Amino acid sequence: MRIAPDHALTLAAVVDEGTMEGAAVVLGISQPAVSQRIRALESLTGQVLLVRSRPVRATEAGEAVIRFARQLAHLERDAVAALGMGNATTPTSLPIAVNSDSLSTWMLPPLIELAERLPVTFDLHRDDQDFTERLLEQGIVVAAVTSRSDPIAGCRVVPLGSMRYTPIAATRFRDRWFADGVSNEALERAPLVDFDRRDDLQTRWLVARGIDPTKPPRHRVPASSDFADAIRMGLGWGQLLPFQMDEGIAAGRLHPLDDSHVEVPLYWQQWNMRSALLDEVAQAVLEHARAVLD
Repeated sequence: MRIAPDHALTLAAVVDEGTMEGAAVVLGISQPAVSQRIRALESLTGQVLLVRSRPVRATEAGEAVIRFARQLAHLERDAVAALGMGNATTPTSLPIAVNSDSLSTWMLPPLIELAERLPVTFDLHRDDQDFTERLLEQGIVVAAVTSRSDPIAGCRVVPLGSMRYTPIAATRFRDRWFADGVSNEALERAPLVDFDRRDDLQTRWLVARGIDPTKPPRHRVPASSDFADAIRMGLGWGQLLPFQMDEGIAAGRLHPLDDSHVEVPLYWQQWNMRSALLDEVAQAVLEHARAVLD
């Protein structure tokens, strides 16, 4: 079985645009031609590749074909550049998945440095570090910062270091809720701040202390900078990175609840193919991460 590249790229375009009509416009072909290519692919593979919803979405089998299409397009750009056939000033877009805390603290400096010297633009997709791997599996991104240490199918992985979180409270919050010390009884009553419903850092810390995590009231602030601001302003206690709290601790405005930490290892996963540009991006991210992470 041989998958026709133009058919695979058509499937990717349909998923990107959300409709066959949108893909037809982008590809410069008719809508019936788009439908015909998708039907031919499904006939060739013997599987349904698209869920015909609004917007359409790929099935698991469709994701494999889309991943092939995106890798093919990336390799073609590399080959054109190596042959000197393309416009050297036209940037290549690299879609990368990054967890929110990395994006708001340490990830941007290496990307800025790369963008200043290479013809590249970055299409960043933000998600929790436990879920960025899904974007790789779907073929949406070429690389991801993830908490998964084993390589995703078709990818290779290298460790970046660990994010070290500390349970922190603002002075006004500490004085109100922990005036008699950070006891388990006080922690059961004191409000905490979660990033969102998938954020389990506060829960993990409470469980490690033998506290029922369902007892404390919970705020949810789903943006990294606002999450840190909410803790600094006294909305509740929560886990922060050194980047987010060192100045506050030095100034006496923030206080660790104890000397414990929650470690979250991070890994860089990228498509397992030779690409000079992608490898250079990976090297820059890796070097910066190992300089600033634990």
